Amino acid sequence: MKVAIVYDRVNKWGGAERVLLALHDIFPKATLYTSVYDPVGATWARVFPKVKASFLQKIPFAKSNHEFFAFLMPLAFESFDFSDFDLVISVTSEFAKGIRVKPGTTHICYCLTPTRYLWSGYEDYFKNPFLKTITKPVVSALRRWDRKAAERPDKIIAISSEVKKRIKKYYGRESKTIFPPVSIKPLPKELKLKEYYLLVSRLDYGYKKVELAIKVFNKLGYPLVIVGTGRQEGKLKKLAKKNIKFVGRVSEEKLQDYYLGAKALIMPQEEDFGIVSIEAQSYGVPVIAYKKGGALDTVINKKTGIFFEKQDVESLMQAIKNFAKIHFSERILTNNAERFSFKVFKNELQRSLVCSNTGGRGGNTPLAKIQTKNS
Repeated sequence: MKVAIVYDRVNKWGGAERVLLALHDIFPKATLYTSVYDPVGATWARVFPKVKASFLQKIPFAKSNHEFFAFLMPLAFESFDFSDFDLVISVTSEFAKGIRVKPGTTHICYCLTPTRYLWSGYEDYFKNPFLKTITKPVVSALRRWDRKAAERPDKIIAISSEVKKRIKKYYGRESKTIFPPVSIKPLPKELKLKEYYLLVSRLDYGYKKVELAIKVFNKLGYPLVIVGTGRQEGKLKKLAKKNIKFVGRVSEEKLQDYYLGAKALIMPQEEDFGIVSIEAQSYGVPVIAYKKGGALDTVINKKTGIFFEKQDVESLMQAIKNFAKIHFSERILTNNAERFSFKVFKNELQRSLVCSNTGGRGGNTPLAKIQTKNS
């Protein structure tokens, strides 16, 4: 059985990229298809036997400025030929679900979220009235295409309860929820002293609410370590006081050290899922999270973390103060993280593939016979 994996763009590292590596572990011979591929910015993709990029790869600056080519993305993904494959898995928050497959090939979409800037996050991305006005025709066209593209997969799998609701709301389709996998490692025998609060995030997007966390810790004076890089890094550094430390992008080993030394993970944003929440809990670190989105699946209030109701300074500040009054059990934290292990993800995915034994719309591929690693 031949399997292909499709992803929106391969030019960075983050939570979705961890999903791709998990899929590679299950389907080690699968080819990875994408719109643009940056081997320098996405060294993790070298484990795939082959990475195939679209015609956009030949356009100067497209690898690092893909957002300027959104109008070409539909054509880029529709241009791929999957005739030789039995199963195609698209992992997407944008355009990869729009691939076309022929009868006999099954397309499963692992949906990270319906395209955020077209739907749930539209108002955040287009706050500027002038920008909203001049982009309205393009956004309208992309929305029409996006709805049609969402009809193409034989089955859609959501990464969280929140994303499942969005798929129903914006695409009118039912979906199954399978949580993304998190690498669960045993805790070291000697734990580090808990000295600071931790925030792990890309510093690119306003919806991540890193600025909110900085404002709160500026007021509290508590030590905060921020892991991550992005275009807003300079602006955020200027806003932060000396008790806030930016450490940039770090290795997996160094990130583990930061988790082990943290009192709590700060998650001020509404995440589609939020893998960092589970990573923190797997190291015995509770989470202070905004009470919306993926956190409702991953955090058990007052057992593995604490919620705050509003994305404002007072609400987050009060949650941090309340957090200090609660004792969190390391055993409960790590046990909760086990619900999101790679083993659980693999079993759920394989079960879903067998249940999709239709071979695509009009096809007859026996998915139950698809061989995965160690199957």
